[in-house]
Amino acid sequence: MDTKHIHIKDFDYELPDERIAKFPVAQRDHSKLLVYNKGKVGDDMFFNIASYLPKGALMVFNNTRVIQARIHFRKETGALIEVFLLEPAIPADYEQMFQAKGTCSWLCMVGNLKKWKEGTLRRTFQVKGHDITLTAIRRGEQGTSHLIDFTWDCESLTFADILEGVGELPIPPYLNRETQDSDKVTYQTVYSKIKGSVAAPTAGLHFTDEVLHSIDASGIEREELTLHVGAGTFKPVKSDEIAGHAMHTEYICVSRNTLERLIAHDACAIAVGTTSVRTLESLYYIGARLADNPDASEEQLHIDQWEPYDTHPALTPVEALRNVLDYLDRNGLNALHGSTQIIIAPGYEYKIVKMLVTNFHQPQSTLLLLVSAFVHGDWRKIYDYALAHDFRFLSYGDSSLLIP
Repeated sequence: MDTKHIHIKDFDYELPDERIAKFPVAQRDHSKLLVYNKGKVGDDMFFNIASYLPKGALMVFNNTRVIQARIHFRKETGALIEVFLLEPAIPADYEQMFQAKGTCSWLCMVGNLKKWKEGTLRRTFQVKGHDITLTAIRRGEQGTSHLIDFTWDCESLTFADILEGVGELPIPPYLNRETQDSDKVTYQTVYSKIKGSVAAPTAGLHFTDEVLHSIDASGIEREELTLHVGAGTFKPVKSDEIAGHAMHTEYICVSRNTLERLIAHDACAIAVGTTSVRTLESLYYIGARLADNPDASEEQLHIDQWEPYDTHPALTPVEALRNVLDYLDRNGLNALHGSTQIIIAPGYEYKIVKMLVTNFHQPQSTLLLLVSAFVHGDWRKIYDYALAHDFRFLSYGDSSLLIP
């Protein structure tokens, strides 16, 4: 199959607005679970998921945490300007960024840009008992993003403190509603740890501590990695063929321990969510790149959109993961830091992911292409069943377990 010439219209289906879940169910693990097992489709409740997983398997979760990335400023003219944080610029490291004091810079999207031609935006608020003035100055453009300098007048407060005080959690645009206080809890996974995403890895929203305990009790091992979900996850495919769609870049971090556990499981994993899929599959191509360039810099550990289709590495998934582990050893690192632009679509051959937990995705989306590739084109059977059996769709909707 020539993946680049796939027509996105072939991945359309009718999704009535009333099937889009505007809010989650009252108890996370009481969502419905569609089970697709080698062509057969059935349903259950999510809290029973452990009973479908093979004992001794390795389940991999994305532990990213959604930040309050939306900041509103009001100009003296009354115009409301929305600044949406996309990616840290100075400092560029996520961990360092959230510890920055007094000043920092981000690449952002700007809402109502025509009303902010020049000048400084200001907003005053209280955080941790301090009266704070936050300022924003637009310094230039990088592609479609704007480089914005932020300063605040209390150097004992970190930028993480500032966001807690003034930022708003960015729920998905297709929910067509304002963010509510409840979203601060329900739009985070119970195991979220590492701040950096502007959208939740929503397959993980169904897990509770009780479900995680049941997974442990069933003899299934758990590991975590980090992919910071970017706003590009909502970017629609506007080209007729997917060759014309530019995938967004997302930053990944995988610990030495996770790599070792993957190798111990013969490079086989159950992925929780498409973000875990993108990270795990990118590891294979990072390992292949290191086979050719063992001394690659972090900037060179970036997987391009079409790399899996333009290159055909001869090494096994375990060999690829060992290359990554060797790279960490040579450089005295405890974790791999890289980035990926990978697009997974029909024609892609999965290297590491053997089972997938995921929600139901938008029509004509890259995530639906990923699912189709995973179930060998059988996505329509799954979605027809979900629509006919009252499953709830998208971020706050129900879940599926896919076993190809």
